[in-house]
Amino acid sequence: MELILIKFCSLWKTIKRLLIGSINKRSTKVEKKYEIKTVAAAQVEDIIEKDAPDCILIGPQIKYMEEQFKMDANKHNIPLKAIGMQDYGTMNGKNVIAQAERLLG
Repeated sequence: MELILIKFCSLWKTIKRLLIGSINKRSTKVEKKYEIKTVAAAQVEDIIEKDAPDCILIGPQIKYMEEQFKMDANKHNIPLKAIGMQDYGTMNGKNVIAQAERLLG
């Protein structure tokens, strides 16, 4: 099973590497492959149109934009949710993956 998880946020490179590393470490343990992209919030429409991700997770620091992003994502039946603050803060890749899988049903 391949998931495409995309987070739209302006993160420090170190934070991105830590969270992505945690997710990749978890995916290796459960023998699943995940493609993860991090892009700026301004690119959301292009990513939805061109990449058609399976689901979208946004950083909690831009949760205030969630409804705006959902309007675009819903047009293409792409589930979108903000990553839980605690999971994001602790870089809990296991819970971030679980959240994405719940979005996918």
